[in-house]
Amino acid sequence: FVSSVTGYDYATMTMPEAIEAQAQNCFATIAGVLAEAGFEMADIVRVQYTVTDVALVDRLVPVLGQAMSAIRPAATMVIAGLIRPEMKVEIEVTAFRD
Repeated sequence: FVSSVTGYDYATMTMPEAIEAQAQNCFATIAGVLAEAGFEMADIVRVQYTVTDVALVDRLVPVLGQAMSAIRPAATMVIAGLIRPEMKVEIEVTAFRD
């Protein structure tokens, strides 16, 4: 389980303004955490996206497609507020390997 990943660039501890960059940072963090645990992105079976504004979804979808289209996990998207105003997307995944 990799929960509550937001768009920080942990190398610089900065949050990009664009939701696209935030999502790319989320997936980079998720890939790193999975690798540390002996998993890979292809092992993702479930993903939940929390987006702060429905108006951002159209900008987000291409990034989600780049990261998830070959994997095709079960997915849920929720529109809700996040803990800090600069956060526009939060991604949580479950990975499984038989």
